[in-house]
Amino acid sequence: MNQFIPLSKNNNPGPARIGIGGPVGSGKTALIEAMMPVFKARAIEVAVVTNDLVTKEDARRLQASGLIDPDRVSAVEAGACPHTVIREDPTLNIAAADDLEARFPGLDLILIESGGDNLASTFSLDLVDWWMFVIDVGQGDDIPRKRGPGILQCDLLVINKLDLAPHVFVDADKILIEAREIRAKAPVIGCCCKGARITGVDEIVDMLARELLFRGVAS
Repeated sequence: MNQFIPLSKNNNPGPARIGIGGPVGSGKTALIEAMMPVFKARAIEVAVVTNDLVTKEDARRLQASGLIDPDRVSAVEAGACPHTVIREDPTLNIAAADDLEARFPGLDLILIESGGDNLASTFSLDLVDWWMFVIDVGQGDDIPRKRGPGILQCDLLVINKLDLAPHVFVDADKILIEAREIRAKAPVIGCCCKGARITGVDEIVDMLARELLFRGVAS
């Protein structure tokens, strides 16, 4: 296999920066936790920037998880609407990612998790190279039909907590079909990040490896 040097913003050598956005409680941090063992198994080196309104709750959760070196997790306190620091003025997040990149020169990916926001949340392309938006079935089967910018503009839409669908009167197959139709067949992956049967996480990591690290591409 040819050695690959990842490209970050503006095609500069360095770790690719991946945005992970979505509403409060949709499972963004749980998805990161579920991806960590998959990254490790594939020798993909990762660091994380978390965003919270006025705390470092998500960063502390990841640092205590045992899934990642705590030093590879940095926290940004937005102090305002979460989308402000990922879209309007991403300076704090850019600085946090730059610091991680400088301290860990072997990184492949830097994940930048937004604070929980609404369906209008999007990432500045000055901050990230590629971004996903996470919703969950507990928010209702009409969420994709609301066609928020986060749902329409993301590189990947993740529909989480599919295992809960029968308990919240949601047809899991239908919500996935509708989401793909609304996104004009742009990528949609359904997943379950916690519990006895984790699904969809490998598929998400496959996409990251293929789209951003070009792994699996024939030489």
